[in-house]
Amino acid sequence: MNTKPSGIRFFSATGAIVAWSAVILQLYLIIVNRTVSVPETLLRFFTFFTILCNILVAICFTVFAFKPGSEKGNFFSRPGVLSAVAVYIAVVGIVYQLILRPLWEPQGLQMIVDELLHSVMPAYFILFWFLFVPKLTLRWQQILPWLIFPLCYLIIILLRGAVAGYYPYPFVNVTKLGYGKVFLNCGIVLIAFLFFSVLLVGIGKLSKKASD
Repeated sequence: MNTKPSGIRFFSATGAIVAWSAVILQLYLIIVNRTVSVPETLLRFFTFFTILCNILVAICFTVFAFKPGSEKGNFFSRPGVLSAVAVYIAVVGIVYQLILRPLWEPQGLQMIVDELLHSVMPAYFILFWFLFVPKLTLRWQQILPWLIFPLCYLIIILLRGAVAGYYPYPFVNVTKLGYGKVFLNCGIVLIAFLFFSVLLVGIGKLSKKASD
């Protein structure tokens, strides 16, 4: 890392507290406001890409703050891993702001949690990436592996939707949109992942040139 360990740990501890709090509060809210059984509600909770990415962010911050030298700490300290998570959470933020925000108006605690998950944590983790993550070793070859997670996610939610009839996001709702439109939407989302992946690796390459 390119700054003092104490600075990283403080930044990470703050991020961990906020991220875990947001995820736990969202879990509480979805259970309290459930329209289906608790097991089905829990299953649906973990089909949201927002939740999965915020959990990844929370894990990254937790190991940095409390177990930086552990096996998990060593894994999550890899620039490639941190950059992949940065791409995922960046897309969470962008998709919400451009597509999902106009579709509903959460109130009260739900509004606070919504902003934490979709606005605060994406911005906070991207700031973490810019401030603390070494970028000189990022390679173009890492981009395709980074896309495996979102691609598998899309396949899984479409398969589950075909069986259970539930889709976590309106732009993948095959029942309403049909497979043609949904596949087009998925392609656009994957392009967004590709764009941010290229952007972060490109920043790394520019950083390397500047340091030579």
